[in-house]
Amino acid sequence: MLRMLQMCYEQVLPFRFREALKGIPHTPMKDFLKKVLGKDEKFYELLEASAVEAQKSAKSLSKLYAQVGKPDFEQCFTELVVARRVDKRIGLSITQELCKTFVTPLEREDIEALANALYKIPKTCEKIGERLAICPLQFSTDIVDKQVRMLEQATEVTARLVGRLRKLSNVEEIQDDYETLQTIEGDADRLMVGLLRDLYQGNVDAKEVVVLKDIYELLERAIDHCRDAGKVVFQIALKYA
Repeated sequence: MLRMLQMCYEQVLPFRFREALKGIPHTPMKDFLKKVLGKDEKFYELLEASAVEAQKSAKSLSKLYAQVGKPDFEQCFTELVVARRVDKRIGLSITQELCKTFVTPLEREDIEALANALYKIPKTCEKIGERLAICPLQFSTDIVDKQVRMLEQATEVTARLVGRLRKLSNVEEIQDDYETLQTIEGDADRLMVGLLRDLYQGNVDAKEVVVLKDIYELLERAIDHCRDAGKVVFQIALKYA
């Protein structure tokens, strides 16, 4: 019964009381109402912070490629690890807040799905860094330069979409950003097919083929995770349009 009431409140109360809460002076009672009615800004802040870490991971990965086989490689790889760990702590904070909040500003399933999709971006970037460490001297950064740029662009659009969650009134802008992510993901798929074709047809050492194929697929997967996060935001916007 409690869960049924909670689900009803999540659908109605958060948006009905949004404007009313704005007119209440900042008091302990207002904080309590925001917590109960699902208008606590904490979830938006945590999701936005997670999207920022995804962006940092993509930028750190780009720096890592430039340092392959160079002394600063370890430092750049450490930045990837840090971003993933920070995002994991953010995910834990989201879980804790979900347990403490009676009515959330968005549906719990949507918050969890978005948090999971965002976390997979830095996690995948870290995996790519681990592959690069396997054969850094033989790796050519020019091969996947386009893929890395696409990933950076995808994380930028994803962060912008997550930032739009605070104000879901403009569904058209959210749809435009989501379609941009879909375009990037489609271009990345086609690029990966070309890269794999060149890899198999070229004169590449068998061990390098294994590692490079893994890197290509992980890069494409990271872009897929950006698309997945954007899809969750778009679906949320459609629900409350």
